[in-house]
Amino acid sequence: MKIKITGIGSYIPEKKVSNTDFSNHVFLNEDGTTFGYPNDVVIKKFKSITGIEHRRYADDNLNSSDLAFLASKKAIEDAAIDPETIDYIIFAHNFGDVKHGTSQSDTLPSLATRVKNKLQIKNPRCVAYDILFGCPGWIEGVLQANAYIKSGMAERCLVIGSETLSRVVDDHDRDSMIYSDGAGASIIEASDDEETGLLSYESSTYAMDEANYLFFGKSYNPELDPDTRYIKMHGRKIYEFALTTVPAAMKNCLDKSGVAIDDVKKILIHQANEKMDEAIINRFYKLYDREVPQDIMPMSIHELGNSSVATVPTLFDLLIRNQIKDQTISKGDVLLFASVGGGMNVNAFVYRY
Repeated sequence: MKIKITGIGSYIPEKKVSNTDFSNHVFLNEDGTTFGYPNDVVIKKFKSITGIEHRRYADDNLNSSDLAFLASKKAIEDAAIDPETIDYIIFAHNFGDVKHGTSQSDTLPSLATRVKNKLQIKNPRCVAYDILFGCPGWIEGVLQANAYIKSGMAERCLVIGSETLSRVVDDHDRDSMIYSDGAGASIIEASDDEETGLLSYESSTYAMDEANYLFFGKSYNPELDPDTRYIKMHGRKIYEFALTTVPAAMKNCLDKSGVAIDDVKKILIHQANEKMDEAIINRFYKLYDREVPQDIMPMSIHELGNSSVATVPTLFDLLIRNQIKDQTISKGDVLLFASVGGGMNVNAFVYRY
């Protein structure tokens, strides 16, 4: 028995924020000093490294659980199922619901419970819970759904990744331009089809020095309350960590699947940073002494930014709906999903569509 993604949906906020919208921001160094060059130079360099031109922010009246609900409705409709038959709702996020204009995280009740309530699922045996696993959270949710289904504890799961990162960023940190809002949701079910579905997986947590590569820290503006915390990262360390660990995890995962490297049709990787993702893919193919195939890696980061746990399911949703230019997949194609993020966590799975 295998598991299959029988329904997929995403919610992409309508509010588009361009790089030029950051022209008047006061960006500061970590010690609070100003840069020695204007913002247009900062923005140009940022675009060349990350590939991000635009990102999406949620409407002021919507929270992360609202985005998740909207994506979940689409996934349920896509799978054509009765939501009362869902056994588990697994909601991956990092910061809970953060109301616009505030900095406090709200996780009571859990965001999964909020989605169950919004879906009006009456069945008490539909168990709803949240997971905190950094950007790889949606992939980890899929792996947990796989475990539940294969153990006989469930037949059908709703796995969600949703985040409103725009509300936990330090406006004085240029890294704030990376982050965005969005949600992706999927219905995961048992399948007797031995040819398609999830073929193999890999997951790990690196918690020595790597544990603090992503963290909550004070604003770079010394005049602001030091007890108000924002998402921060050691970008260079994350880059080096990802290049070391992610290609190896992808290779281990692919080797376990029995699928040849030349048979991989697409690689859906967390949309964190264009240059980093390209470097990961290059290293991955070098492990097989292969050149990177053209169009192997669909990208959404240019227009949607980095929405953390939402990037991979949203990318998959866009791909299967032919909404990514020059990117298509067909029945039977092999896809390799992979992610890296706070924790530090790395995971991947091979999936035959």
